[in-house]
Amino acid sequence: MSEHLVVERSGPVVVVTMNRPEARNALSPSMIVGLADAWEMIDADPAVRVAILTGAGGVFCAGADLKAMNSAVSADGAAKRFREDTGIAWRALLRSKQLAKPLIAAVEGPAVAGGTEILQATDVRIAAESATFGVVEVTRGLFPLGGSTVRLRRQIPYARAMELLLTGETITAAEAADIGLISRVVPDGKALDEALRVAERIAANAPLAVQAVKRSVRETEGLPETEALARELEIGLPVFATEDAKEGTRAFKERRPPVYTGR
Repeated sequence: MSEHLVVERSGPVVVVTMNRPEARNALSPSMIVGLADAWEMIDADPAVRVAILTGAGGVFCAGADLKAMNSAVSADGAAKRFREDTGIAWRALLRSKQLAKPLIAAVEGPAVAGGTEILQATDVRIAAESATFGVVEVTRGLFPLGGSTVRLRRQIPYARAMELLLTGETITAAEAADIGLISRVVPDGKALDEALRVAERIAANAPLAVQAVKRSVRETEGLPETEALARELEIGLPVFATEDAKEGTRAFKERRPPVYTGR
């Protein structure tokens, strides 16, 4: 995908690894372009059911490499696309569009600034014990444009979100789990293993049903209850007419594992 991003596939699961350990996996133009392309590929390929985002070298992501972004003047294709496509960073950070398929974060080490911001676009979050999190932009005189002033407030309690946003302080994995920012904490070095286990469990389910559940959760957020429930019906009812729904019923009656095809 790019020199700063590794994309690996194992059956229905794709693992996307931010690969600049020497720079704490800070987001470079090459990585931004690679991420945007990876998300497009994942959603377009019907054989992919779940994606995992992680970082190399025991670090998740230290945010944007502002120096690299501001000096992206080389003639290589990634730098050119980064300069000319004004929306590519928002697509890479999943700010302008969410993945249709489940996305799991496997966090080792620091996930700060843009690292915590892209984390908020994931659905399940596994963190190692030594992982740390923070939206630190205000300490650098900057604004968290990755979506934290909107998403963080919706995902964790208001007072805790505001404390993190206004102080720029970092928190531990245990603290992040306590406030609901992450799903669970595992021993150091085991975040990806646990993420793969969860991904395999999700991938065993009917993909159209899984994607419809995610879509309903996303699209009904913030709606009045009556409107949200109506939207849930619009999204959920068609699932019952799929071949996978029929297969699930057959497999249950026949006491065997279902074989879902995404139809």
